[in-house]
This record gives sequence, structure tokens and C-alpha cells, in this order.
Amino acid sequence: MALVGVHNFAISLDGYGTGAGQSAEAHFGHAGDRLHQWMFATSGWQAGGSGGVDDAFFRRHDPGIGAEIMGAGKFGHPGWHEDPDWKGAWGPNPPFHTPVFVLTHHTRPSIEMEGGTTYHFLDASPAEALEVAREAAGGKDIRIGGGPTTVREFLEARLIDHLHVVVVPILLGRGVGLWDGLEGLEKDYDVEATSSPSGVTHVTFTRTTA
Repeated sequence: MALVGVHNFAISLDGYGTGAGQSAEAHFGHAGDRLHQWMFATSGWQAGGSGGVDDAFFRRHDPGIGAEIMGAGKFGHPGWHEDPDWKGAWGPNPPFHTPVFVLTHHTRPSIEMEGGTTYHFLDASPAEALEVAREAAGGKDIRIGGGPTTVREFLEARLIDHLHVVVVPILLGRGVGLWDGLEGLEKDYDVEATSSPSGVTHVTFTRTTA
């Protein structure tokens, strides 16, 4: 069966997946791009970038993915639904290249973008959204893209098979946390940590078969 995974999800040392004060000008709030500098430095992101551990993990983002599910906060800033012509925070050619299901109470018609991304808007539970995404994925894996609230809800529902978290050595102090309410989550997974010379730590959670 196709797997459900989270890839390259960066959090601060204090567990925040995005900063406070998200807006149209600051998609990750006061965190800015600090959670993702490790990614921008890789050769997978830019010509002439670095190889090594970070690049190897970064490149696992796309292969085998048939659909993505994301929350309204990843799609856009608070209040995006008030502009019927707005098409998301990821530009005309978003980096997803699959059907993307946006979980929101403010549904609208689907939007076809360049590069194979089509946004579909669902007011659904994690389990309901996953059922729709599985059909669209055509047997390929499903990526849960974020933000932290959406990832946490899928973890709470025990729907994640593989989780890749990148712990970035910064303290945000405020924002939206990933781990709230997930005490004991590690008992359901094999956990491995890989340190990188960049200073980040890649932590993977793979669901145990037992």
C-alpha cells in the first residue's frame, strides 16, 4: 500500500514549525527563512550547492509522491480566502507537481497551476482527506506537507507512516508547535537521528510493523 509521509519538515530546537505573526509578507512569521537555510544551501535546491547529508535528505522530497495534503496555513497567509483571485503563496509554478489538497473551511473551485500542481480545497477530517488523496495519487505515496498543525493532526490520528523532521539549532520562543499533545508518539516508531555538519539534525520516525 502507498505510504503517507512527511518530508523535510523543519522545526526549531523548541519545537516550532513556523513563527508567530504569519502574514502575506512573512509566510513563516517572525521565523523568516531561518528554518530553511539548510535546504537552500543544498545542490538539490541550487546549482553549485552542497552535497552530503542535507542534500541526500532534501532530494527524498519528490520521488514516488502522487499527491500532497496541506493545511490552509501552508497554502497562504491568514485571510487569503477573502481574495477570490489569490492562488497561493508558492508562485505560478509551485514545487509540488501533483494534486494538492488544501484543508480549509473556506472551500473554492480547484486551481490548476504550472508544472502539474492543481490545488483542490477540502473541508474534511484527516482520514477523509487521505481517502481522497489516495484515489488521486494512483497508487503512489501521499505527502503531508504541513504546516505544523496539519502534521500534528495526522500524527494524532495515527495516519503517518514516515516522518522526517529537521531540527534546526535556533530558538524561536513562539509560533506554532509540532509536538503539543503527542506524548509517547515515539513508541509507535523506529527513531533515527543523523547529524549534519550544517548544524541541523535529521530525525526520522518510521512506523514499526509490530
